Amino acid sequence: MDCLNQNSCFTIAAFAAIFDELDRVLLCHRRDMDMWNLPGGGVESGEIPTEAVIREVREETGLEVVIEKLTGIYGKEYKDELVFTFTCRIVGGELTATSECSENQFFAHYDLPPNTIQKHVERILDARLSSQQPVFYRQTSPPTRQ
Repeated sequence: MDCLNQNSCFTIAAFAAIFDELDRVLLCHRRDMDMWNLPGGGVESGEIPTEAVIREVREETGLEVVIEKLTGIYGKEYKDELVFTFTCRIVGGELTATSECSENQFFAHYDLPPNTIQKHVERILDARLSSQQPVFYRQTSPPTRQ
């Protein structure tokens, strides 16, 4: 069913928590604003979240990944959006700057850049502490864009 009014539609996004052998997480520095975030983005028409996260990681980092597990599904307090976060493992490609990200870098969870999007910090911690079951909750930190 197509939305008649964009204000009544849910959007869906998918992000990857990618950890290296030192348990550091991969973050992307966005070109459209001075913020760091997990690689990922919106699910396109005809995609499912697992396909979207693989595509988004490739587009933003140059890396090929496989999904290891779903770590969380999040609602947002200020927007009708569901966000899927997956722990992913690198299987190929080369880490590089892209048209969407000026820099990609691994960071220790306790030493993230101060301009990391707060919702992504929460998702990183959830992915690190994830048990067998994914977390489900509404994120209430302020929106990145007003």
